Amino acid sequence: MTALKAISFGRLLTGLLPLCCFASGYAEAKRPNIVWLISEDNSVHYSKLYFETGAEMPNIEKLADEGVLFNRAFSVAPVCSVARSTLATGNYPSRLGMQFHRRSKRAVLPANVTPVFELMHDAGYYTSYWTKNDFNFEADMSKWDVDGDWSGRAEGQPFFHKHQFQITHESRLQEANQGGTDDPEFVMPRHPDTPVFRQAQQAYIKLNATMDQQVGEMVERLREEGALEDTFIFYFGDHGGVLPGSKGYLFETGLHVPFVVRIPENFRHLVHQESGTRHDGFIEFVDIGPTTLRLAGIPIPEGMDGKPFMGEGVAREDLESRDEAIGISDRFDEQYNFVRSLRKGNLKYIRNYTPFSFNGLSNIYRYKMAAYRNWRHLHEAGKLTELQDRFYATRPPEELYDVVKDPYETINLAADPAYMEDLMAMRTLLAQRLKGMPDLSFIPERDLVEEAVEAPVAFAQANLERIAGLIDTADLSLLPYAEARPGIQEALASNDPIQRYWALVACSTFEKEAGCFAETAKKIAASDPDLLVRARAAEFLAIIRAQDPQPVLLDVLAKSESIMETTQVLNIITLLQDGEWNYTFDIDPEKIRTRGYFVDRCLVHLCGIPLPPKPAHLN
Repeated sequence: MTALKAISFGRLLTGLLPLCCFASGYAEAKRPNIVWLISEDNSVHYSKLYFETGAEMPNIEKLADEGVLFNRAFSVAPVCSVARSTLATGNYPSRLGMQFHRRSKRAVLPANVTPVFELMHDAGYYTSYWTKNDFNFEADMSKWDVDGDWSGRAEGQPFFHKHQFQITHESRLQEANQGGTDDPEFVMPRHPDTPVFRQAQQAYIKLNATMDQQVGEMVERLREEGALEDTFIFYFGDHGGVLPGSKGYLFETGLHVPFVVRIPENFRHLVHQESGTRHDGFIEFVDIGPTTLRLAGIPIPEGMDGKPFMGEGVAREDLESRDEAIGISDRFDEQYNFVRSLRKGNLKYIRNYTPFSFNGLSNIYRYKMAAYRNWRHLHEAGKLTELQDRFYATRPPEELYDVVKDPYETINLAADPAYMEDLMAMRTLLAQRLKGMPDLSFIPERDLVEEAVEAPVAFAQANLERIAGLIDTADLSLLPYAEARPGIQEALASNDPIQRYWALVACSTFEKEAGCFAETAKKIAASDPDLLVRARAAEFLAIIRAQDPQPVLLDVLAKSESIMETTQVLNIITLLQDGEWNYTFDIDPEKIRTRGYFVDRCLVHLCGIPLPPKPAHLN
């Protein structure tokens, strides 16, 4: 492509559009079409626009020549249903109960949150998508005119189209990557350099090249129909991926996505960015919906968390100040992995809330890929370097990376005295952000399904102080143990079972340092009225090898009446069996009181039962 011009924000923005362009009369004027072209499971690391080892993408490069390339765009979550729910609503998913993939129950949106496609439809746009939505909230699908394309619109009617390119989806690499090659190919530093991983990298580069051709075909269609210069084209990945340790994880490979906006000649007056420029301001997925509405001249509802990054009213100072992106990871299919991240400038902070777990924990879908299986086999054979083996090791509670100097996050700076001030600032800022939402995930999914999803925001506001207190209890594990001990003791005695839950998680994080709480934990494991609290107590005792966890955990499974509670307990069993503790569990599936899709997926690994079919409502 031609060299993209690097220019300052001062030159990008030269003034504001007249307000009259967006007054009520604007609805009668000609309005731009807006098309979202979304490549699935695709981070910046596979595009030569961002990394020399990436694929040549001439069609996307041409879009950048004719528009703006954003260097720092981030999905809020590293998995599709959560990312798409964010795109549709302009809201952080864990604020609205949309953070679990796959959903156990769809959240009901509050009255002040209306999906982007519904707002576009109601404003007179023809709305279409191809070929899936996969939302974690109750959506009025009648607001989509068609699952297809824009060809059915009325003459002169503007259209909004969302198009998913599935050629880069993880499933395609599962199909393509079943052998190996000795041909030279770049392998990411965290990965073992094996023929299987080389083939995986090569296969994914080829899939990206094919996707670029498909993007070109879409652009050419718009050109042939005479609509190209009336259409804003947004191209971006829906989250990172897709090689092992990226999709589903809060590393840059899971969150940092390519993002280009082509500016049409007939609506150049709506923006002030020059074509062919690169942009360093941060974009979060919550911002894409508001930007789309702003360009369409549709008022942005107050209920959206995001802010537009193009269009009328986007001030230079505002864009220059955007240097933060939050990342959210919860349950991925049957596997729980509660992690949050905060990118600020060049630094990336990762908070592992259950650090005694490990990233490579069993997940049926992930291990369909030959590269995942190859990685696990090498771990079991003891043939990995320390860096490569981290995927199967317990994690630190905090990680800190300079992602410009260290783009693949290999050097954890959290313990480096030179970065202590940065670490403390990032720790404080993340806690403030999570309390400010507030982040519903500090209450277990079991409780959210039963109490929150029908009115998540009302539930969050009613539990604002409670959630802040739970975050404080969870963060006791970041203190020196002597400082944390009084808070843990108080929380273990709390009348709130979720306070007891997080106190036990803190104990497990401190491991044997918290051994003085073993007797208290034994009492909780034996008789606490909350089954999840009993399970967390058994987990702590197992980690410090103070008590065999099997009797307690099997008893909990026999009594649990909640699918998500049972799933979480089976996650604990999987960790204690497959992790460094090597406990053995004799599980009889028939004695598990509550069965369902997520439970049975855990049992595929633990007991060897047949893989259950995915229910239609999860497709």
